[in-house]
Amino acid sequence: MTASAAAAARVAAALMLASSAALAQFAPPETGRTPAAPSVRDQEIAECRPGELQTWGDGRDRPIASRALRFAYRHDNAPPWFSEAQVMALVTRSAQAWSTCGLKLAVIAVPRGQAPPEDAIQILWSDVGSRGQFALANVGARSLSIGPALFALLRERNPRHPAAQTLQMVLSHEMGHFLGLMAHSKRCVDTMSYYDNGKGERCALRDPKSWGSVVEYRSALPTACDIERCRALNR
Repeated sequence: MTASAAAAARVAAALMLASSAALAQFAPPETGRTPAAPSVRDQEIAECRPGELQTWGDGRDRPIASRALRFAYRHDNAPPWFSEAQVMALVTRSAQAWSTCGLKLAVIAVPRGQAPPEDAIQILWSDVGSRGQFALANVGARSLSIGPALFALLRERNPRHPAAQTLQMVLSHEMGHFLGLMAHSKRCVDTMSYYDNGKGERCALRDPKSWGSVVEYRSALPTACDIERCRALNR
């Protein structure tokens, strides 16, 4: 059961009312360095070089029991500015991206008021389940909870922030935990990353000048290193 929270650097200060656990995983503050070309980040997303498969050691990766998983999305309690079709598209996109590691991932919508299939991993909106995070994967309970309150706070403090991008990112991150990736990546760009470990250690960049080159450095979809970890684990 591993949590992730992600938000853009420019909104981190505005979200100080959120839990400290969530804030610890927001985009890092501006450093004042001159950003490198955006292609540096693009290259990090597209390729995984030898030695880059490093984690914080905060969990133990383990292969999943079945190579076929089904995610069932429930739109009940979702913020009104997110349509069901929009969220379903984001969930499907994350699942399709992760499927490239050799797993068969399916996504279904659960009609309002109905229970999801017993064999499915439930994706739902719940502040209780998300525990103050943007989203939380409870692998044992087979549930991925998204926090409506934190997304509401994000919209209140910075209505111009692309919340769908944040939602895509946390969906991809938490989905990765259900694929056996329990530890968090040390590469800043990886979907499965944390920006720091809460002990003063920062994540890794190929070019330190790329820090702050985009609003959110972490990729919204699994990177080449994320996929390589998943593939190696679930052979």
